[in-house]
Amino acid sequence: MHTFNHYVDQHITQFLDELKSFCAQPSIAATGEGIPEMADLVRETLADLGAEVQLLRLTPDSPPIVYGTLGQGDKTLLIYNHYDVQPADPLELWDSPPFEPTIRDGKIYGRGVSDNKGHIMNRVQAIRAWLETVGPLPFKINWFIEGEEEVGSPHLEAFCMENAHLLRADGCLWEMGNKDEAGRQVLTLGAKGLLYVELSGQSLNGDQHSALGTLAPNAAWRLVWALNSLKAPDETILIDGLMEHVAPPDETDLALLRTIPFEEEKMQANMGIDRWVGGVSGFEALQRHLFQPTCTICGIDGGYTGRGQKTVLPAQARAKVGFRLVPNLTPELVANLLRQHLDRHGFEDIQINILGGEHPGKSDPHADVVQAAVAAAQAQYGEAPVVYPLSPGTGPVWPIAVAHGTPLVSFGSSYRGANLHAPNENLRVDDYIEGIRMMGHFIKSFGAK
Repeated sequence: MHTFNHYVDQHITQFLDELKSFCAQPSIAATGEGIPEMADLVRETLADLGAEVQLLRLTPDSPPIVYGTLGQGDKTLLIYNHYDVQPADPLELWDSPPFEPTIRDGKIYGRGVSDNKGHIMNRVQAIRAWLETVGPLPFKINWFIEGEEEVGSPHLEAFCMENAHLLRADGCLWEMGNKDEAGRQVLTLGAKGLLYVELSGQSLNGDQHSALGTLAPNAAWRLVWALNSLKAPDETILIDGLMEHVAPPDETDLALLRTIPFEEEKMQANMGIDRWVGGVSGFEALQRHLFQPTCTICGIDGGYTGRGQKTVLPAQARAKVGFRLVPNLTPELVANLLRQHLDRHGFEDIQINILGGEHPGKSDPHADVVQAAVAAAQAQYGEAPVVYPLSPGTGPVWPIAVAHGTPLVSFGSSYRGANLHAPNENLRVDDYIEGIRMMGHFIKSFGAK
């Protein structure tokens, strides 16, 4: 890998300029700003490598998927990424404009630099370095780079089921990756799923004077009582039957969990707290974090919430509620259980509007693609990586990989202080360059499996 690494060293400035160009192009999924232009930029970038590239549409109005093919051989690697980003708001909290990438203090700042444009580019640049210094790739690569991940990939599952031939591979390199608090490379083998709903209720045909609270129903109280039935103060999810479907971690999962250095005190300090909910700690807390579902009130409103006083009896109220799903829970199952639970507890009037859902999925840690990533991390950093059986977050791992029997692994250049989805999103320059080098080791190792 000496020639490969020398090439990377000689092209660092160029690589960073290319990353800046990627991040300078807005591509906000929530508003659609810059999405077509970003898709074209990704297409051109893959084409410049020599890939055969096409833009695929999930629906006539959905953001295009950039699908590229490069190399040949009996083995295929699927690389999944997304080119869309979160909105940059609130703009006043950025120290430099979000779409004018800036390097300062060893970090590059800009919206999308860690999530996910940096990971697109370090894969691309490593492959370019390989082609220039080693020669043809030892396997075939199929890229699948979408443009609506940040809004839950609403059209993706149907497309993937109809176009499974585009996705079948011997392994999938997933879009994310980071170092932990101690600077160790983290590998992740899957992700939790998600059900995101809006619960709403209406008790009157319009807001009333609060003096009528003695006689007239209050939609906000009605919703609060319904929400209160979903979860106990000790954090136990109370939805009838839900926990009975939760698959406990198996022995392979537990073995991986025991290898994870769970530095909870550092995590708590970063959040400004001194204990976890429920009083859990250590191995119990880690197991709960990765293998228990969540029921989270993400937002709630009803009546008057502005400045000062307005004595009103709310006619309507609503809450956004998110459920992170572990193996054996699906969005469809949890939505049905939620409806049945509300009805059984006398809340037939509370409406459920499903806003999004994704299935959970995890991979075999012994799969070739996983072992190649372990070997690559060991070669790059001189120590074994930390391996998570699945991420507590969510991504479309099921329609892209798991549903087709494709094992996946994620690794990359981000870190815990990258401010993903927040102002001053950033990436450490040294981590970015190391990520390119690790990708080179991964190509070598996966090709040899």
